[in-house]
Formats: sequence, C-alpha cells, structure tokens
Amino acid sequence: MKGEQGKGERRMKENRRTIKSSDEQPVCRVSLCGQRERDKWCRNPGTNQGRTLDPWKTTNQQQLPRHSNIPDMASDMVMPGPICLIESKEGQLMVKQEALEILSAITQPVVVVAIVGLYRTGKSYLMNKLAGKKKGFSVGSTVQSHTKGIWMWCVPHPEKPGHTLVLLDTEGLGDVEKVDAKNDTQIFVLAILLSSTLVYNTMNKIDQGAIDLLHNVTELTDLLRSRKSPDLDVEDASDIVSFFPDLVWTLRDFYLSLETDGQLMTADEYLENSLKTKQGSDQRTQTFNLPRLCIQKFFPTKKCFVFDSPTHKKLSQLETLQDDELSLEFVQQVAEFSSHIYTKSKIKTLPGGIKVTGPRLESLVLTYVSAINSGALPCMENAVLALTQRENSAAVQKALAHYDELMVQKVQLPTETLQELLELHRASEREAIEIFTKNSFKDEDQSFQKELQTLLDVKQKDICKQNEEASSDRCSVLLQDIFGPLEEEVKQGLYSKPGGHNLYLQKTEELKKKYHQQPRKGTQVSLILSINYGNYWGPSKKPLRIKERTYL
Repeated sequence: MKGEQGKGERRMKENRRTIKSSDEQPVCRVSLCGQRERDKWCRNPGTNQGRTLDPWKTTNQQQLPRHSNIPDMASDMVMPGPICLIESKEGQLMVKQEALEILSAITQPVVVVAIVGLYRTGKSYLMNKLAGKKKGFSVGSTVQSHTKGIWMWCVPHPEKPGHTLVLLDTEGLGDVEKVDAKNDTQIFVLAILLSSTLVYNTMNKIDQGAIDLLHNVTELTDLLRSRKSPDLDVEDASDIVSFFPDLVWTLRDFYLSLETDGQLMTADEYLENSLKTKQGSDQRTQTFNLPRLCIQKFFPTKKCFVFDSPTHKKLSQLETLQDDELSLEFVQQVAEFSSHIYTKSKIKTLPGGIKVTGPRLESLVLTYVSAINSGALPCMENAVLALTQRENSAAVQKALAHYDELMVQKVQLPTETLQELLELHRASEREAIEIFTKNSFKDEDQSFQKELQTLLDVKQKDICKQNEEASSDRCSVLLQDIFGPLEEEVKQGLYSKPGGHNLYLQKTEELKKKYHQQPRKGTQVSLILSINYGNYWGPSKKPLRIKERTYL
C-alpha cells in the first residue's frame, strides 16, 4: 500500500512540474496501454466484452471492465500540443479519431474550458496562457482566420491534482472567407454543450450585437439539449441550467472608462449593468429585454474581465514577446484571468451530479456532433422564426393561465346578471392581453395575439354557458325546496274544500315572493316554471290536478 501511495505522490509531483515553466512543453500524461481493449469495449457493444459507454449514467450504474493493463491517466504518453478534435469540412462536422483516443484514456474528472468569439480577437493567445505556454494553439497574425473547427489540448490541472484541464479553442466567428455561415452556430453550440466554463471573447465593449448572438445561440443550444440528451427527463429549471457552463466574458482592447454617473464600477458590475432589463411592456422594450433575460437564466454564474491593448507593436509579434515587452496592465489582467479559470472553473458535470471523465466527454462529443450533422440543430436563418414560435406560443399560454386564475378568483357562479359576468370577463381579458404583450416576441403580424383573442372568446362563451347552467341548477333547487311542500299539501287534499282555491292562490303568492327574495339565482331567475292546476310539476315530477293556472 505504501508503495502504491508513493507512486501516486510521484505522479502528482510530475504533473505539477509540467506546468511550472512557460519555456517547457506542458505535459498531458495519458496511457495507451490496453487502448485497443478499451476501444473495443467502448465502441463495439455487440462483443462479449461489454457495451457502449453511456456518459449519462453514474459509475454505480455502469462499471468499466477491470483490465490490469488500463491504468488511470498516468505516465506513458505526453501531449506536447493541441490537436484537432472536431473538423468542419464541406458542411459536415467530423470528429478526429486521434483526439477520441486521448479522451478515452483519461479516467480523471475533466474541467473543460472553451473559448468562442470573432476571428482575429486573440482567443488562442489566452488559451495558450491557460496551458502555460507561449505557443501551442495557432495565433494568427493576418486577417485570415487560423483556427478551424475545434482544437483540444489536455493538460494536468495546475490547481487540482487528479484532474485534467481540457482546453478547447474554437474557430473564429464571422470569417468572411467561410462558405457556410451556419458553421459558426454549430461551433458555438458545441462549445457551450461541451464546456464547464465558456469564455466569450469580444472586442472593445459589450454591445447589443454580442448580446443577441449569445442569446440566439443559447436558445438553439437549449433546443438541441432538449432533443438529444438521452435518458433524461429534465423539467426542473435548475437541472436545465446545469447543462450550461459558467460564463466568463472577456473584453479585449477595452477603451471605455469603468464608471457610471461618476461612480467607478468593476468589470463584473459593467457586465451586470449591460444585462439589466428595462421597465415597460411595449414591443421595443420586450425586444431589448428578451436576450438579457435568456442570458441571465442560462448563465447564472458570470464573470467579466477587461484587457487593455497588450502592446504598441504589431499583434503579429505577440507570441514572441516577453512579459516585460507587454503592457504591465495587460500582463496583470491575463494573470488574474488565468487564476480565476484555474481556481473557479468546475468539473464538467451532468444533471444528477454525474462527473464527466474523458470517456464521457468523448461520448458527449460523438452524441452532439451526430445530432448536428443529422439536422437536429436549426440553421441560424430560421432561429428567429423558431424563437418567435416558441416564445409567442408560451406567451399565449401564460396569458390564458392568467385569465383563468383571475376568473377563478373573481367570479362566483351564478352571477346575478349577465352584464356582471361580462364586465368581469373584460377586466380579466385586458390583463391577459397585457401579460401576452409583455412576454411576446416579434409578433409583428399580431397572429399570436389574434389567436389569443379567439381563445379568450371561446372562454367567454364557455363561462356564459356555465353561468346559465349554474343559475338553472340554483333556481331548480330553490323551486323544489320552496314549492315542494305545496305538492304534499295538494296531495293531502288541503285545498280540495270550499275556499281552497283562494287559499292556494294566497299560498303560491307567498312562495313566489319567498323565491324572488333568495340571493344569487342568476340569469335564469325569470325561468318560468308552470305552477298550474292541471300542469304543475313538483319534486315528484307528477302533475298536480287543480283547475286554474298561474305562473311565477
């Protein structure tokens, strides 16, 4: 036992030594021993050796086969630099086998940090810093985008022994040389789904365009997540949010003053202020608020870093410059950013607290790339239409639910008059339309508001019908309670004697007066129920045989 413990300590020391000097290559130590058997077990579910690895199940639900020659992420292979994980080619995403083999050998929990943003904005430089290197991920020096697809670099975690830091550098968004712009959306969505921390790298300031882009991609990510997360029934909002990474928003070449109304603010306060919603229910305010509400919902944990311009020299020389040749503020800002990522980034975790290891991350990559290639992710051109359908349908349902709630609170059937009921309906209808207006999105042709109005009209007819039925039932019960004894008296011959007719008329007038004095008879109070000498139907439903007729 002591020998094994000593080996483990030596491994951890070796891992820590690999990231001490930026002049040394960072080392990712994974084992290729038993790789063929591992691959056979993971990828050939039809064999007797095992079944397909399911990333959504805990290790208690599925056990890795015990092979003495398959150690933990240990000491047989060095990953000296990044390799391509996902390649975009001719409109299809392709997963690289070499990267999958590396992931399949990592049995440690993984902390996955992905970076996304416009091309030529210095994403790769930050990722190289996180890897403890000046060079690694390609840092371009021209207007041409360098990183294509998603590149991966696995390094021992500098702050968490026994964990692997997986860095994902993504193809720059908005490259004018791209043939198919939907590739941007696909790469962005994959970065969100695969990472535990998402670094959103933008230039100069937080503007509406950057907010809208993050919002649209987040909505599409949630759509793909809901379609392609196997064996999970996720309804709770906290479980849905657990699919999404923490958000770190980085602002490069930041030139604004961090202050508002003469008061200094932090970068985090600047981010929160940029994502604040406005008061109001008009269409313009709704359009402004919707993306901010979405980002706040799916990214409850947010952090912001601002970076000054690194140097007055050409950015093409950035990776060759020493720290003392860079702006002191920039060097400090990069150090603070790196420290935050190392100490605050979490293990990639699935709902239910399932920690993601290399094989599980491998399976997630295959699952989501397959889903995107099969067309499960809408193209960005249809994103607004899809969002409009979903948001406005939800707004209609929310308005109807609010109407129903108000009517239950305010209306007691039967109402005394139809006018009273209609006034309550109109008041509830107005509030329901206000709720719809507040929550709708780009209902420019008012088709969803018209749908809501049609449904409210149906509800009005239904409540009026219910009111009539309630009134009829109430009046019938009252008539039977009040005039029931009269039937018994007639049967007993109480009025079959001289002067009995006058007594009967007097009695019926008294009972009619008592009937009209009863409250909440509703709209059917004028219902005429014949009380006549030859055709009065009492509680027994048998006619009373008396000579003359009268009416209520």
